[in-house]
Amino acid sequence: MTTTFPRVSLPLLLAVTLFSSCARRPLATTPAASAAVSVPVAAPVPVAPETPAPVAKPNPQADQSAAQWYLKDPELDKVPGVGATRTYAELLKGRTPAPVVVAVIDSGIDTAHVDLKAVLWTNPKEIPGNGIDDDKNGYVDDVHGWNFLGGPDGRNVNAETLEMTRIVAAGRTRFKGKTAATVKPTEKADYALYQKAEKAYKARLAEETERNQQVESMAGPLTQMVAAMKQALGTEKLDTTALKNANTDDPNLKRATAGMLEMMRQTGASDADDLIKQLNEGVKQERSMLDNSLNLKFNPRADIVKDNPNDLTQRYYGNNDLHGPDPMHGTHVSGIIAAVRDNNLGVQGLAPAPVRIMTVRAVPDGDERDKDIANAIRYAVDNGASIINMSFGKEFSPQRPAVEAAFKYAASKNVLLVHAAGNENNNLDVSDNYPASFYLNKAPVPNLLTVGASGPKDNANLAADFSNYSKKAVDVFAPGVGIFSTLPGSTYGNESGTSMASPVTAGVAAVLKAYFPKLTAADLKRIIMQSAQVHHTQVDVPGTEKKADFSTLSVTGGVVDMYEAVKLAQKAAL
Repeated sequence: MTTTFPRVSLPLLLAVTLFSSCARRPLATTPAASAAVSVPVAAPVPVAPETPAPVAKPNPQADQSAAQWYLKDPELDKVPGVGATRTYAELLKGRTPAPVVVAVIDSGIDTAHVDLKAVLWTNPKEIPGNGIDDDKNGYVDDVHGWNFLGGPDGRNVNAETLEMTRIVAAGRTRFKGKTAATVKPTEKADYALYQKAEKAYKARLAEETERNQQVESMAGPLTQMVAAMKQALGTEKLDTTALKNANTDDPNLKRATAGMLEMMRQTGASDADDLIKQLNEGVKQERSMLDNSLNLKFNPRADIVKDNPNDLTQRYYGNNDLHGPDPMHGTHVSGIIAAVRDNNLGVQGLAPAPVRIMTVRAVPDGDERDKDIANAIRYAVDNGASIINMSFGKEFSPQRPAVEAAFKYAASKNVLLVHAAGNENNNLDVSDNYPASFYLNKAPVPNLLTVGASGPKDNANLAADFSNYSKKAVDVFAPGVGIFSTLPGSTYGNESGTSMASPVTAGVAAVLKAYFPKLTAADLKRIIMQSAQVHHTQVDVPGTEKKADFSTLSVTGGVVDMYEAVKLAQKAAL
């Protein structure tokens, strides 16, 4: 599923047809569609349900408290954030943090961002731009990190296939004319994986074909409806203020106004034009899904990277372009962890100034490859990272042993891995999401934290409706709805997803490591889990019509709590 932004469900814009009909507009009976809000590099399931347009300029720090709800404290502010602001004011004041490197394996980063350029990790042994591997680590000019999706000529992979697509493409050739009864014993495991992928692929192809038709058919009617509503209400901008203050006796227009407000609330659109923009982005995203992600013949890597994807011994490929074709996701993730805290601009990262961000580009617009993830982890470990954030995931992992070997390598070097649980609103006790929380032998990964996404209110929506969950495979939840952070071009905006919950947790881990440097990866995991803020709120179980105690949705039953984590770390340090 690549980088993990959630995706708006198909029923989201079903009301559009009704609203169009109520307003008696042309094409009112056109089938409705979903708003698959495209956020760069987040395909194939990319969407931020509460994503207003990016702020064009750095907003004053005075606005930070309201925008960054996740920094607030559950006890002091009655908001289920992580308590970062309180922690710095009460527990860390006067203390000096130590340097910590957090690697972000993602889509890329805007290295020129005003709130990030000062916190980028810099390879001290590499001379920028001389075309020489000065430190002899195998990567030329890796000044701030490395890009495993690049080619020797400077080009980059952007769109990619899903892992199931790759498995099916290879399997249809390899197992043509064979059955489970006729394949060789040594091929049975591969054949079973192919059959599983084939079934998933056919279902996904049918779903995306239907979704594409619906989204495309809805774009025109929604545009017409918005134009008609603007004319009827005498306004050029249909934002929440205009809609709430609409003065009309027409019951049809009243229903349309209420429906528009609800759609804007669900998608996070700032106004009706933004809603149209999201739907049009969704049209592009759905077309990319069919043309690229599910295209059995699509293989950009062969022409660009020129490696052998099946040769897991290859480590030294790629280039040093950390920006890539679309650094939206990685830029947002990085800002959550360590955006400059004291520059009076934009946002405050969770971690203090000595914390540095190492960028490792390995996540395309499509499913990441196991080989790249394994190499990205090893690169981060070898170059000094203490914490690695992994806001990505997928349904199949054919080279899983390579990733698991990298996990064990990270553990041997005392490196904590923090992973997004995924946005399919699945129970991971019964659904697959990789990298997994357990090794193939069912043993837990001792240096891995898997994180679900929580919301800004302690109510039925505390568990984000898109978040995966599991009493066994998800360790803890963290804020992941409407998270305000850095975006490319020195801008800022909200995104939602377990992709955001993971760096919130990685940021807390970085704080602990910075102020208590002797903590091991196992210590960091234990402290974050033991200090989690347990909730017994009755919540909507993601993806179902059921309700459950929030504490049953993860191992800890809680939300990451930086204030309590620091208190635990202080006790451990005594």
